[in-house]
Parts: sequence; structure tokens; C-alpha cells
Amino acid sequence: MINEPLSKSSNYSLMTGILFWCSLVVVSCVYLTIPLITIIADAFKVSSSQAAWAGSAFSFAFAGGGLFFGVLSDRFGRKKMMLSGLLLLTVITPLIGSVSSFSWLVALRAIQGLAASMFPPSVLAYAMEMFPIKKRVTIIGFISTAFLMATIVGQIYSSFIVLNFSFSYVFYLLFAVYLISFILITFFIPNDKSKPDGSFFSPFLRIGDIFKRKGLPLCYIISATLFVALVGFFTTLGSYLSSSLFGLSHQDILWVRAVGIIGMLVAPFDGRLVAKFGVKNVLWCGLIFAGIGLGLLVSMSVVFITGIAMALPALISLIGHIAGEIRAIAVSFHMFMVFIGASLGPILSIYLINHGGYLLSFEVLAGLLCLSLIVPFFIRLEEPRSYSASSQNEINANSEN
Repeated sequence: MINEPLSKSSNYSLMTGILFWCSLVVVSCVYLTIPLITIIADAFKVSSSQAAWAGSAFSFAFAGGGLFFGVLSDRFGRKKMMLSGLLLLTVITPLIGSVSSFSWLVALRAIQGLAASMFPPSVLAYAMEMFPIKKRVTIIGFISTAFLMATIVGQIYSSFIVLNFSFSYVFYLLFAVYLISFILITFFIPNDKSKPDGSFFSPFLRIGDIFKRKGLPLCYIISATLFVALVGFFTTLGSYLSSSLFGLSHQDILWVRAVGIIGMLVAPFDGRLVAKFGVKNVLWCGLIFAGIGLGLLVSMSVVFITGIAMALPALISLIGHIAGEIRAIAVSFHMFMVFIGASLGPILSIYLINHGGYLLSFEVLAGLLCLSLIVPFFIRLEEPRSYSASSQNEINANSEN
């Protein structure tokens, strides 16, 4: 389904701000429990490895749901899917704060993950289809920035709340945030025009097409690796800084996490870097920065996050270029792989910490990023046969930006 861009009268700045905000608050939910692992373990009398499932259950549901609902948005429309997700989040999120057993916490976090998964693939597809060609690089950059900032904002928010209120208020206060977001999307984001084609299952049958495009499966290796390293880094960092070696408080660690936002400011400008240096070169540069930053640990965390911020929008651009007219499904699968990586990050890092210490965890994560540098060598940028004239015009416009 390809929709016509919005009219010239549309307020793109307002729309960009709303989509950025909603992307930020929805995806922040993935990372809420990273700083709370010790608190959850103490509150529910479980081990740290078990407590990590409060995050991983959300992430696995988020990953699978993102693929499912991303495909369904082809049939039912992007805005309807975004609104459905926000409405469900408004209902489910405050219930999490009232649980008294760990099993219910994990179960409701999984349901919350399914609700949240309706938003990211839908908002990316909406941006690519409904914004004018010359504005698409910018809006995708802002949405990518929101996804990245969410990795830190979610942790800062939950850390701040538990310092001043009880654990439950992390979820109670989000009720108002999601209600406001639902209202903003309802009244200020124009409808897209869904055009159902074929049966209910026909969009799912097209998933197999993404594996027929040379290079796309390789892109998804990088998708997963980036977020295994990113979420694994934050999980290890929090445990490392709170250990007896440093003994930092939650407040101190909150400020260390916040510094990483500086590195994310490069993402909205990634389109210009891609146009000047080429998508694969920017992707390589991002992976190199990330590997170096992670290898040098805390002192270079800004460099690490800058690398991720460079690599992610470039990767989305590369996937869109290769996928052609099936880019909406291709981006949905990218989101699926991203949050599979986000799910595995805490599990892997805690396992490595328990069996080899903090240094081993950092080294393995840095090694994964270094190995991913090899992947772009095997991705050939060829003109997709199915590109329409409008798709070609988009590439030209992106080059001009």
C-alpha cells in the first residue's frame, strides 16, 4: 500500500514533534526495568536473572507483536494501529503497578509489550508513505532519534521515580502520558488511506519476499547486533557502577546514563551524512564508533552511543533502498530483529557478568559489534527491479538533502 503524501497545508513541524514524542514514550517502556532489576529482585524475592525477565518478557512480546501488527497495518491503516496501541497502553500500564506477584508482573509486561508493538512499525511506515519526499529523511531521523533516546529516557524516568516515589508509580504516572499521546495522535495526525488488498492473510504471505531480496537478511544481523550491544551495555553499566568497585547511587548512575543523550543528537542529521558519504560508509562509521566506545567502557560511552545513532538511521535507509515496494514489511521485520536483540541483551550481559565479570561482558558486546563490521561487505547496493518512479524520485530527493 503506497499512499499519497499529505497536502501542502499540513503542519509538518507539529506532526514531526508529535510523532517524535509518541515514539519516545512508547519505546521508553522497553527500558523501564533495566535500572530496576535489583529493586524488582528485592521486592518479589527473586534472583537478578529472574528479575531481568520483567524486561525480556516485554521485549520478546514487543518483537513478535511488532512484526505481526506491522504487517496488519498494511490492511487496517497506520494511524488506526498507532491509536489502538496507545489506547491499550493507557489501560494496561497502570495495572502493572498494582501487581503483588512476580508472575503477574512478567505476564502484564508481556501484554504491555504486545500493545506497545503496534506503534513503532506503524509510525515508520506512516512517515515513509505520508510525508513529502524531501521531508522523509528528516522525519525518519527524528523517529530514529526517539527510538534511541528511549533507551536512556526510559531508564532515567524509572530511576527518578523510584528515588522519589514507590516502584508502582513508575507505571501509574505513565497512564497520563499515554492518554495525552492518544489524544495528540487522534486530533493532530491526519488519517492515512488504507487500501486492503486481498484476504486477511495476504499481507503475511509477503513476509517471505523480504528474504528474496539480496542483502536484506544480512541487514537484519546488524539490526539485532546493535541492540544486543546497546541494551547489554546499559544493563552491564548499571550493575558495574553500583558494584563495590564504584559504589555509585541510583542518582549518580542516572546522570551517567543521561550523558549518553549527547551522542544521539547526530541521528536527525544522518540523512545528510548518507547523502554525502553513502549509506554503507555511514553504517560502517557508526559501527566503528560504537565498537571503539564500548571497548573503552564508561569514558567513551558518548562515542559508543554516537556510533549507534549514526548506524541505526543509515541501516533503516539501507533496508528501505533494498526492499523497494515491500519496505513497510521489511522495516517491520527490522523492528522485530531490533527488539529480539533488546530482549537478548540483558540476558546475555547478566550471564556474562555472573560467569566472567563485568570486563568479559563489555568485551563480548564490543566483539559482536566488531564482527558486524564484516556484514556490509557482503551487501550489494543494486537498483531494485520493482522500484517505481516515485521510489526513484525519493532517492534523488534524499541525495539533494
